[in-house]
Amino acid sequence: MTSNRALAKLSDTATSLAKYPNDIMREFDRRRRGRLGLLLGGQSPWAAFQAWEDWAFHLMLSSGKQLELYELATETAFSLSNAALTRTPSDIGSGCNDRRFRDPSWKIPPFNLLAQAQLAAEAYWHAATRDIPGMGRHHAKRVDFLGSLMLNAFAPVNFAWSNPLVLQAASRTGGANFAAGLSLLAEDLVRLASGAKLKGLDEFKIGQNIALTPGKVVFRNELMELIQYAPTTSQVHEEPLLIVPAWIMKYYILDLSPENSLVRYLVSQGFTVFMVSWKNPGVELKDISFDDYRSEGVMTAIDTINQIVPGKKLHAVGYCLGGTILAIAAAAMDRDHDDRLASLSLLAAQTDFTEAGELMLFIDESQLALLDDIMHVQGFLDTKQMAGAFYILRANEMIFSQFVDRYLLGTPRVPTDLDAWLADPTRMPARMHSEYLRQLFLNNSFIHGNYLVDGRAVAMKDIKTSIFALGAERDHIAPWRSVYNLELYSSADTEFVLTGGGHNSSVVSPPAKPGTYYRVNTCGPNGKYVDPDTWLASAIQREGSWWPEWVRWLDTQSSPARVTPPLSTRETTYGPAPGSYVFET
Repeated sequence: MTSNRALAKLSDTATSLAKYPNDIMREFDRRRRGRLGLLLGGQSPWAAFQAWEDWAFHLMLSSGKQLELYELATETAFSLSNAALTRTPSDIGSGCNDRRFRDPSWKIPPFNLLAQAQLAAEAYWHAATRDIPGMGRHHAKRVDFLGSLMLNAFAPVNFAWSNPLVLQAASRTGGANFAAGLSLLAEDLVRLASGAKLKGLDEFKIGQNIALTPGKVVFRNELMELIQYAPTTSQVHEEPLLIVPAWIMKYYILDLSPENSLVRYLVSQGFTVFMVSWKNPGVELKDISFDDYRSEGVMTAIDTINQIVPGKKLHAVGYCLGGTILAIAAAAMDRDHDDRLASLSLLAAQTDFTEAGELMLFIDESQLALLDDIMHVQGFLDTKQMAGAFYILRANEMIFSQFVDRYLLGTPRVPTDLDAWLADPTRMPARMHSEYLRQLFLNNSFIHGNYLVDGRAVAMKDIKTSIFALGAERDHIAPWRSVYNLELYSSADTEFVLTGGGHNSSVVSPPAKPGTYYRVNTCGPNGKYVDPDTWLASAIQREGSWWPEWVRWLDTQSSPARVTPPLSTRETTYGPAPGSYVFET
């Protein structure tokens, strides 16, 4: 018996000793891979290599596709050659409204031929990456994007000698535009090296000319501050309004300069507005989970508001990633018969990630593993690493056109309050970001009913609270057709509004903003589902901002009574709006 006990103890010791070096080696490997990922700018070379390999192999096996591409190349070359010899416009890309070539100067020879050649090359590349038997859809999109990025980089608009606008500026100024651009380039490099903002962006200061709406911080924990804004009307709706912004950027996109502030507009319409201001996390929050943002953020904010405005339901509003976590919170609340929500508004927020936009180009197992290792080393995903992905996705607007305006024309675009906000990103906690990418982006667990809250699954189908959903036509982060899918999965009355603009510009849409428009339709819980394209074809376009339309909808979800604005009776005060977390860099 003693011998057996001794042998068992010896076996346990050997197992422990064997496991210990394995843990050390795994930690060594993670840190080595993480530091390599930092050197690679956070991008997995294997993910890109796999996509190119998949494309090359299956194209090699598709002789019919090769023949099609050969015929297309021949037709394109003939059309361009004919246009060059006869000095007549080519029909390639006819009707194209590409913003790079909108200026009339691009219709004058030889620049019209350069523009047409660029459009032809891009069209040819798109054809070369489509309908290849056996090639993975994700790989096809990645190869298409990477090839298009290279073509865009070498577009004639990006070079002084092939851009008519730059040549005209040089002729008009005697080359002074190049001197101005070179001076600005030197200044920008110095500013970037010192960590300062680019010239013009530093003119926007939080609490001085942006994020100005008066209020006070009524609650603070390690994850967020809760701001209550001061009323501007003598009577307000009984139901307060809580806004949950995305924590990938700072909240004040919804409270920019006074003329662009959604918060100021809502307060003027008689709403008691509360805003979550998320902390900019460092390594100390590396173990914060995605669900912590629900429990310690959304639910704690709701509990706090219930103490300030007792016995009243509230309108919950979520923007972007804030809308995603708010939808999960609302599903759990309705599942558990928690009826504290009067309505749910989701602004450019995805709940279904089947078609999750161009960010999906960067999401696969190889890429996620590399990001996990980078975040394991840092404790968070850095702002520069996130900004790089967004800039690459919108390279024409965010990189190439900016280069031309600033350094070739020497006339940089006057920055706006939205530009200042874009230049003020936040970090992402390691555990939270990994869970978000894997559970939602990769596995789409909320729609599939596999996302757990308090140990039990929730799904979009659990939501019974009336929903207002906003999509944007040019949104590449939360494509509007993906946002629209909540009508398919929810059990609630849903009003869907489609507006113009992109992910951010669509939300900043004050009534005085020129050129705004939207489409709207309501779907009951028992209504027949209509696919997005059928809906788009039948929806009537209305001119103007969607803000008043939303307020009208909120009015229908509110009680008719108006009350004296509530005051916070909390003993602890945390200072005036915009609080302290918004200043963290």
